[in-house]
Amino acid sequence: MPEAAPEIGLTVMRGALRVLSRTAPRIATRVAADLFMKPRKFRTPPREKALLAGAESLTIRAGETTIQAWRWGSGPVAILAHGWEGRGSQMASFVEPLVAAGRTVIAFDAPGHGRSDGNRSSLPHFAWALRSVAAAVADNAPDAIIAHSLGCAATTLALREGLSAGRLVFISPPLEPTDYASRFGDILGLEAGIIDAMRLKIEERFLRKWTDFSLGEAARTMTSPLLVIHDRDDQDTLWSEGAALADAWPGARMMSTEGLGHRRILRDPAVIEAASKFVTE
Repeated sequence: MPEAAPEIGLTVMRGALRVLSRTAPRIATRVAADLFMKPRKFRTPPREKALLAGAESLTIRAGETTIQAWRWGSGPVAILAHGWEGRGSQMASFVEPLVAAGRTVIAFDAPGHGRSDGNRSSLPHFAWALRSVAAAVADNAPDAIIAHSLGCAATTLALREGLSAGRLVFISPPLEPTDYASRFGDILGLEAGIIDAMRLKIEERFLRKWTDFSLGEAARTMTSPLLVIHDRDDQDTLWSEGAALADAWPGARMMSTEGLGHRRILRDPAVIEAASKFVTE
């Protein structure tokens, strides 16, 4: 989900969109839709750079888009899928235990993120990139996928569209994509009419209804074993969303944590151990 900009920039943006909403609603809608699909990029910390330095660098084509990926180890393939405004190296903590368990580990930057092409992205972009990576490194059938946040939604969409995968771990998953638009609207102070028009514009761009991306609905048809890990103090995607997804997904397991939030959960030793153990059982 898009996050708040620095306070000064956010205040200016809110004011500009408020004026546009009243004087030029079509322009306001177009600007909002563009902002919704524009992820910010962050610096890669030294601990992640060190891990990438020991990986095999891969360049994967997804249509006209170049996806940057990395490979470690050998054996059955486990893919790591990051979330919105994240990067492949953000999932670095899972590499060592998976390689030690005899897995080839693949991490990648989604379109518009990290070192991959583009400056716009979305859930369909994420799912498309995941399928392209899986096709390139695992004949479209990875042994496991460990995903975070929007990467969980992308994995579910990719599975529904033909990707085959063994065991899955979803960390901090969202439930309904319509919630993203509402929260984004709240951050920017958008009126309900502009949010609705923004949703429609994005639907027209991808020729799909927002309801087509519902994880709650898709979960009922899934067969891959799933472990959901979610922190009760997560303020980006609520713990209740992960719990509802686990309830809807046949046979899914649920692991709850406390005090880790939305991102620090990716570096927690107990989370790393549980996820790695689940996908290598």
